[in-house]
Amino acid sequence: MLGLSTRVVQRRWAELLATGAVRVVASPPRPSIDGVMLVRIRVLRGKVDTLSHVLARRDDIPLIDISVSGDQLIAVVTPRTDGSGRLLLEELPTSPAILSVDAQSVIHVFGDAAEWVADYLSPQERQALTPQTGSEHPTGSTDDLDPLDTSIAGVLADDGRRSAAMVARMIGEAESTVRRRMATLLERRQLVTQVIVDPKALGFQVDADLHMQVAPERLDTAGRALALHPAVHGALATTGPANLMIAVWLRSLDHLYQFITGDLAHLGVNNVDTVLIGRTVKRPIGAW
Repeated sequence: MLGLSTRVVQRRWAELLATGAVRVVASPPRPSIDGVMLVRIRVLRGKVDTLSHVLARRDDIPLIDISVSGDQLIAVVTPRTDGSGRLLLEELPTSPAILSVDAQSVIHVFGDAAEWVADYLSPQERQALTPQTGSEHPTGSTDDLDPLDTSIAGVLADDGRRSAAMVARMIGEAESTVRRRMATLLERRQLVTQVIVDPKALGFQVDADLHMQVAPERLDTAGRALALHPAVHGALATTGPANLMIAVWLRSLDHLYQFITGDLAHLGVNNVDTVLIGRTVKRPIGAW
């Protein structure tokens, strides 16, 4: 497809994997959005690291970012799996360091990081490079995974290229059993393989969240359009004054300005609250 020799591609591919610029993982499909919340916590300067480490230990918080200003935590909170029903806000450490907490529920997902595609190949090129499996299974559910399936998924979450023999050795199961289970998980799309590229390796230096107010009659159109934009790696409809949130990767602050004044101008956006991401504490598989 690229007009290169196999040897050159193999060498460059190995270099990308070795440096961590590219990862290949196998992850479960996106869970239901029921109960998922976006939380922004404003903290006194100098206290953000302490709070972020406390929150990072929680299984129900898969994503934590810190704003470039260093005074704001941005987190995604999923429903508790222990059935306790306790709210995150009830369990936050009582501290004068926390200045404010804003939590909004996700009510619709237009697109997420797992679906982001760098805009370098044409649709025809992507189709030619995508294996045609012939599987008629839609994206599956992980609700019926047994302990062996879960163990296999855990091993492939770090490296989706691991062979059945390697996975079998790592979890102490027969290779034939593991090979059969892996094939079933992939066929049923209970595990989905992804090639994940570090955006900074592609020159995207700006990671930002944009919280927007959009007229209700234009919300769906705006969300769908932005989900297809090559800079957008997440587009969500939320409750609250800002009813549309997107996460973007851009090359520079000037490109961010052009995106806001150009790409957003015709979508009915009434207000934009932009948060620049300074560093990441925790992000789920499939997201950088």
